[in-house]
Amino acid sequence: MDRVRSAFNSMIKSERYSRFTLQPAEDGERHVEVKLSDGATEAEEQAGGSPSFRPAPPHQKRSTICYMALGILLIFVTGYMLGYLCHRETQVESVNCGTEPEGTTATPPVVTPPVVVPAPDVPLNQLLAQKLTSRAFDETLRAFDLSSRSAGSEEDRSQANRIFDQFKKAEMEPWTDIHYVQLQTPDSKRPNRVRFGSDVFEPTGYLAYSAPGDVEGKLVYGNYGRQEDLDVLQKKNIELKDSVLLLRAGKISFAEQVDNAATKGASAVLIYPDAQDYTYVADTALYGHVHLGSGDPYTPGFPSFNHTQFPPTQSSGLPKIPAQTITANMASALLKKIGGPEPDASSGFKGGLPSVAYSLGGSKNITVEVNNVQVNTEIHNVFGVIKGFTDPDRYVVLGAQRDAWGEGFAKAAVGTSILIELAKAVHEMVENDGFRPRRSLVFASWSAGEYGSVGATEWLEGYMSSIDKRVFTYISLDGVVMGRGSFMASASPLLHSLLETTMREVKSPLGSGTVYDMVGTSNWEAKTLRPMSMDDPAYPFLAFSGIPSISFHFISPNTEAYSYYGTNLDNMDHLNYATGHHTSEMVAVAAQFAGQMALRLVHDHLLSLDVGRYSSVLTKAVVRVYKRVNQLSQSGQLKGVNPNWLNRARGSFQRAAASIKTDIQNTDLNDQEACRILNDRIMSVEHSLLSPYVSPTETPFRHLLLGRGSHTLASIAETADMEQLHIQLALATWNLQGCANAMEGNLWDIDEEI
Repeated sequence: MDRVRSAFNSMIKSERYSRFTLQPAEDGERHVEVKLSDGATEAEEQAGGSPSFRPAPPHQKRSTICYMALGILLIFVTGYMLGYLCHRETQVESVNCGTEPEGTTATPPVVTPPVVVPAPDVPLNQLLAQKLTSRAFDETLRAFDLSSRSAGSEEDRSQANRIFDQFKKAEMEPWTDIHYVQLQTPDSKRPNRVRFGSDVFEPTGYLAYSAPGDVEGKLVYGNYGRQEDLDVLQKKNIELKDSVLLLRAGKISFAEQVDNAATKGASAVLIYPDAQDYTYVADTALYGHVHLGSGDPYTPGFPSFNHTQFPPTQSSGLPKIPAQTITANMASALLKKIGGPEPDASSGFKGGLPSVAYSLGGSKNITVEVNNVQVNTEIHNVFGVIKGFTDPDRYVVLGAQRDAWGEGFAKAAVGTSILIELAKAVHEMVENDGFRPRRSLVFASWSAGEYGSVGATEWLEGYMSSIDKRVFTYISLDGVVMGRGSFMASASPLLHSLLETTMREVKSPLGSGTVYDMVGTSNWEAKTLRPMSMDDPAYPFLAFSGIPSISFHFISPNTEAYSYYGTNLDNMDHLNYATGHHTSEMVAVAAQFAGQMALRLVHDHLLSLDVGRYSSVLTKAVVRVYKRVNQLSQSGQLKGVNPNWLNRARGSFQRAAASIKTDIQNTDLNDQEACRILNDRIMSVEHSLLSPYVSPTETPFRHLLLGRGSHTLASIAETADMEQLHIQLALATWNLQGCANAMEGNLWDIDEEI
């Protein structure tokens, strides 16, 4: 009987599952369709889209066919008998036994017909687009447009409650995650100061997590504070040790600027917005943070719960020197008096401030006083979930921060609005339109994002053991609309194919074609993809937790950033100007883009994660190490080290990736258990690339290829310490080999060629 039941269930499941496939139309465009299979089979796999679902093998054993026939006969007889008995019971209940008054007719019992939710009769992407309209966003954007939304404030808490209520209204079983974190703010009684000769400035902007102190040193202008900029100063014999570096904002994060300066021995850093990079008024204050990491820097590697009892510690990414922002007007006053040699025209040091020579300084003293104080702050993350119907324990997380330094319209209001409207749209698709996601969607609203993804990172740290093998993708909704006319994205290589597919499907906000057409159909990767930086909200998920992650941005042509971030000018008017007064339309397109990626990830039988996309990234990194080791060996600086071991581990990785592809082609994808096994192997890739040999407290971004630290292949290719190179090369080799082993799935399939 067990074999009969199993065979019958297999037959029923294979005939009724809702499928999300790409069917090529006659005009060459691809349309997403939802079908309920009635025995027809997809004949081939469509390139660039979801995998087609292979039919069960046509040849069945005779014994299996006999069992199926007997099972069908048994079920038919059982159903007939049950129907007959039920019919008799109804007749008996309908007979008047004399208990009712004469002249009345016995009322038959009311039978409630079963509720059958029809499958969507329009493609999923069209159904989603119908619900995510610019008109809907007009109202939502106004609702979340606040004049103040700092982390932990009353406005922040009120927003959290509103989002919680929206999730509850949509029956998403919302919950709240509370943390007690250390944030840093200016001291209202002792303002931060900059003294240069007779000039005394008290800027209102500040850099959170700066080291406090009162330091004095020679004022030196260092352009953007990149490594190449500081090398120019040293070639000019400008002394950097104990100096105060004046830097213009841009190119790299505030934290990286301060870290580079501290590495060169500077005593303090001042950062300002130059007119060449920022077009707003010259007295605009800048806000940001300088923690070279993410999360609460005073609980590195573990969560900031109220009940935790950890010894006092702090992140290795906290700066040891004071750092402060100043306005462009203040910087202009300093640069006019700085003295020293002028930079070469080819150096790129000259900015756009009027009547300023951008001299390099190094001759006059300046004093920087930073009095920021730590504040223990309660923050709330809010979550809602739409559960999957087949694999509810696998999640896609869509997240947006809701706090900002000022109004934060582009930084926080847009992402929060998309989060709410997406949740409502998918809920309606499940309740009313017959959509049945295989996997779950989790919608997350983070707090304290402006301080370095504090809310999101604390959640990751708090529930790592519960989510690291269940969250298979994170989609960031932060900063998705910065302008109109261009597009860029940062993502794990596993998501590059899904990104390309979505670009080909979502209509261009310019009115014709798709987003892919808007970017340009040739060499889309070079035009679109950017390395994921440490200050990207998706970075902790990728490099700290090993979760494939993506962030994307609709932006104005020939720009790389939104200039109003970190200022009080991030408001609705400025975003309207950047989008040509098409803000609601752009937000609707961005919501559709995020929603289509999420739907494909939770609907398709196989996860839309392309393991093969890692091959070129890995090969480039290994080649750099290989060349470096050979160069050092030939020069006699390095002895007894063979880079072939790393290259063999790379080969193991690529063979494992090819094995996954082959197994997909040879597997009946209607078999749920087979799909789950394949998905487990795919999900192991990103997490297995986290180095097991470094401490998450000291080196939180443990990713071998995309992280930060001496363990990464990029660092190994550049280190000058031969002993460290030898050690880290060995550890990286086994890290990569371990990832390849995890991808194989079965112990007996692991190759031993290393």
